[in-house]
Amino acid sequence: MRTKDWFTDWFNTPYYHILYKDRNDIEAQQFMRNITQFLPLPENALLLDLPCGKGRHSVFLNSLGYKVIGADLSENSIQFAKKFENQKLKFIIQDMREPFDLQYDAVFNLFTSFGYFKEDSEDILVLQNIKNCLKENGFFVFDFLNASFVKDTLVTEETKIVDGISFHIQREIVDGFILKHIAFFADGEHHHFTERVKYLDLQKMTTFFEKVGLNLQYVFGDYQLNTFDETNSKRLILIAQ
Repeated sequence: MRTKDWFTDWFNTPYYHILYKDRNDIEAQQFMRNITQFLPLPENALLLDLPCGKGRHSVFLNSLGYKVIGADLSENSIQFAKKFENQKLKFIIQDMREPFDLQYDAVFNLFTSFGYFKEDSEDILVLQNIKNCLKENGFFVFDFLNASFVKDTLVTEETKIVDGISFHIQREIVDGFILKHIAFFADGEHHHFTERVKYLDLQKMTTFFEKVGLNLQYVFGDYQLNTFDETNSKRLILIAQ
């Protein structure tokens, strides 16, 4: 039986969605346009958005004409996303570490939604599940932070006020993890959560891909699909088959 993961509680709270309510949807949509134009996807492609959160990427991919399934462990996020469902857009509750039933033309892992687990074996299990549910010649799109850039530009402390809540944020890199400590007072209580994302650079991800038989095809450094630069790129975007 698995111990409870840090994201199980945090992602299910309303405060998580309050803190991140101003994520850049225009930038995300531009990325989805750019990547779907770049990849030779069939017109009737079936895509998996994993994990999908509240469905912002899934909804936009569906608007481009694709059949999309969004999967996420957070019941609250899936409940919210289900209001967008239609004949070609469905949302399901699923742990990335569990195998998938269908075969997909492409799987999208977006906005640094990887490296949550303490053991490398669990991250590799996720990649194995993704590889197993790809159709022949299907694509895996991996969108992660550029760990080197984060290390060089780390903002160790800041306060964000959103909807009247003061979120006090501290960041550090410890034992191979990028940690984000979030403390705030809301609804009569003090709250504290810590986000943990593994420090994964291109070399480490290439090793992970090789372990599960994913073949790295392209490496980009931003949502405009410019060449990856370890020093200056904000993102690490990998395309594998």
